[in-house]
Amino acid sequence: MFDLDGTRAASKSDISPATAHMLCALLSAIDVCIISGGRFEQFDAQLVRHLSKLCHLERLHLMPTCGTRYLRWDGGAWTEIYFEKLSSGEKNSACEVLRNGAEKLGLWTNDTWGPALEDRGSQVTYSALGQGAPDDVKSAWDPDSSKMESLRKFAAERLPDFEVKSGGSTSIDVTRRGIDKSYGARRLMLALRLTEREILFFGDRLDPGGNDYPIKAMGIDCIEVRGWEDTISNVTNALGDLASSGSSSQSEFGRAPPDNAPSRP
Repeated sequence: MFDLDGTRAASKSDISPATAHMLCALLSAIDVCIISGGRFEQFDAQLVRHLSKLCHLERLHLMPTCGTRYLRWDGGAWTEIYFEKLSSGEKNSACEVLRNGAEKLGLWTNDTWGPALEDRGSQVTYSALGQGAPDDVKSAWDPDSSKMESLRKFAAERLPDFEVKSGGSTSIDVTRRGIDKSYGARRLMLALRLTEREILFFGDRLDPGGNDYPIKAMGIDCIEVRGWEDTISNVTNALGDLASSGSSSQSEFGRAPPDNAPSRP
């Protein structure tokens, strides 16, 4: 299992050719799950469209919005297994608390790269600088995560029926209580008949307030990483040849499609 932003790719950025190569190599032999805070559309743009047509997509499990949604490839399209949507009232409450907290803590600004609050259906996400902020700007804005942690605590105290976790370097993810990445992991275990000991998770927010922490709290083995290069190194160390070889020609793994190639559904 992998997080996406900060683990497989820089925030809101496309995966690298080396990352695509590694994913296809792994998929030639084992199941791989990507579970992260972004929408499915983000998964598609950042990751799926950059995988070779030779990748075994039937082994790829996509869990957007922190595992509150689950999709699998059926040979022609991505099929939804579940989608734990929030009600309008739940989303309004989360947005109100997040904005109120950001304003009180001096974190709210109208000078952002896109909307600061986003309705992702099964998750509400607050991004202090907007969803499209450059990665270097995000990294410099809250280097010790103290700003986001203060807002996370503020919101968690006022939203007792929700999970409130730090997502990326400038974001907070809010989902319904009990519906977080551990929920996604349990649904994956049920689908594949796995135990906690048969899963290895790579993520960048394994701290108690981070949205990767629920997986660690389950007892699943976790490896903390910092960026896609570090992920490749750690996967290679943990899984050896699986990370670099597969049943298909390596030269095809991770080959980005030409600009005029049709994207996958």
